[in-house]
Amino acid sequence: MSHGILYVVGIGPGAHAHTTPAALAAIADADVIVGYTTYIKLVRELIVGKEVIRTGMTEEIGRARAAVERARDGAKVALISSGDPGVYGMAGLVFQVLRDLGWTRGASPELRLIPGMTALNSCGSLVGAPLVHDFCAISLSDLLTPWPVIERRIEAAAAADFVIGLYNPASGRRTRQIVTAQAIIRRHRSGTTPVALVKSAYRKLQDAVVTDVDHFLDYEIGMLTTVLVGSSQTYAFEGYMVTPRGYGNKYDADGAIHAGQRAGFSLVVDPPPAAGPEVA
Repeated sequence: MSHGILYVVGIGPGAHAHTTPAALAAIADADVIVGYTTYIKLVRELIVGKEVIRTGMTEEIGRARAAVERARDGAKVALISSGDPGVYGMAGLVFQVLRDLGWTRGASPELRLIPGMTALNSCGSLVGAPLVHDFCAISLSDLLTPWPVIERRIEAAAAADFVIGLYNPASGRRTRQIVTAQAIIRRHRSGTTPVALVKSAYRKLQDAVVTDVDHFLDYEIGMLTTVLVGSSQTYAFEGYMVTPRGYGNKYDADGAIHAGQRAGFSLVVDPPPAAGPEVA
């Protein structure tokens, strides 16, 4: 039996200009293409003449098993995900299937993970520079994660002043989660904190708007929307959303270093004032 190859491929946001050469090469080399129907459509010009296995939403386990089994039998298979397969993508499920089958390194199939541009990157590029400082990603889908766990994560991220990327914010049957998320974030952020809503980045129905914490629920938000919530330092500029890296803490606008600071060394922060005497 020949040794198969399983490419787990991130195709990025969908436009071929933002798909990496490595991903394009993997798709070209594959005999069999496996993917969610919507993602198959995004690469249809690249897979003419190939065997295609497509499945619908919630059929991820079947996709992963089909891809592994065909590759295990000797085929060259490309299992495709939008964005990056290791970020809310198929890579984790592939490993679960391989583990269940008792797969070991060196056995068939050979595994090749091909990274891609994820939604935070593609959406961020359309609205400015929102991710220049610390950020996190949280999916609001409770199909596989208990909602109380998601709530705790939103609370922790908001309290810690991360820029927050919200994946899967709403759907036709799931509308309350984004409302609850806004309420949690409001406890920790000013209502004027910038928020970006990006739908279908780099696809035909692309739409992007920069608003704020108080008003982002005034816009349509669905499964194809990514919500980027700024930190307390994020600002709006000429319709863009920008999170500063922190150079202003150490340098003047002309590059001169502030008194008491040293280039290449930890930022010196003034100590907090000493506590005053207790009053009975």
